[in-house]
Amino acid sequence: MSKAQENKEIVGRWFTEFWGNPWNPKIVDELAAPDMLLQYSLHAPRRGRDDVRNFMVGFREAFPDLEFGGAADLIAEGDYVVGQWKGGGTHTGPAFDDFLIGALPTASGRKMYFTGTTVLRIKDGKVAEEIGLDDGVTALQQLGILRAA
Repeated sequence: MSKAQENKEIVGRWFTEFWGNPWNPKIVDELAAPDMLLQYSLHAPRRGRDDVRNFMVGFREAFPDLEFGGAADLIAEGDYVVGQWKGGGTHTGPAFDDFLIGALPTASGRKMYFTGTTVLRIKDGKVAEEIGLDDGVTALQQLGILRAA
């Protein structure tokens, strides 16, 4: 199997088990590099397994039905894998203030559904970086945090 195919399989599992629903918290220890960087526009960057796991625990407590999945085939070149995704969830859990702008009160019932593209770097069979460009403005508008002009 080629390195590109191996990396696509790692990312495919990461997308399914980290971003899917139900999620598998153990996937962080299995597939994330110890100093992994997770970075998206809606949240402050996360660094390291514990920080990444804690982020997802809080996100899923606030949005229990949170689910993201692939929207196109993965593309791999060298150490990098690129994926398009779509997903979201409904805020039915505790108050959530992890967004870089604004917060949600307990169980607001607001829904978000948006898309993005993510570039992941694989090093020694582990996800070293996940850096995404997402339509965070759409999500924030849907959640009532950001008003449309």
